Amino acid sequence: MTNSDPPEKSTPETAKDAPQGACRRSLPIGLLKAREAVMRHFRPILVDHDVTEQQWRVLRVLADEGMVDASEVAEKAFILAPSLTRMLRSLQQRKLIFRHKDKEDKRRVLLTLAPAGQAMIDEVMPDALRVYAEIDARFGAERIDILLDMLEELAALKLGGEE
Repeated sequence: MTNSDPPEKSTPETAKDAPQGACRRSLPIGLLKAREAVMRHFRPILVDHDVTEQQWRVLRVLADEGMVDASEVAEKAFILAPSLTRMLRSLQQRKLIFRHKDKEDKRRVLLTLAPAGQAMIDEVMPDALRVYAEIDARFGAERIDILLDMLEELAALKLGGEE
């Protein structure tokens, strides 16, 4: 194989015929590579608005969902609970979110987007939408939809005794 030859794709047939211990393309590395390629275009926008990727994910969840339990925000934004607790304190100090105690379950913390948080969403979204439009133009909007559907299927896949 020369440097100009495309890498061989792994298929179920080639994977089962490969000798034990043989390497195959790494799905986790491929997913991370794609994530970094996409985020490279969004990071400057977030930096310009003084918001981290994780904070942005929290704001987006609240913008999309309305009032949400803190544990649900952690799950939907893919943030570990200890990190979320610190982040919520920061977002509340910046007046981007409101925290409420659930009237029926005082242990439960409910979160909503504050007006300043909605203003942040409104400020960032035009730039983010331009990035989405560029990705759609270069990769194809239909391919993006298919990719997102496939990623959702992969995320829902139960492996090795998971229930």
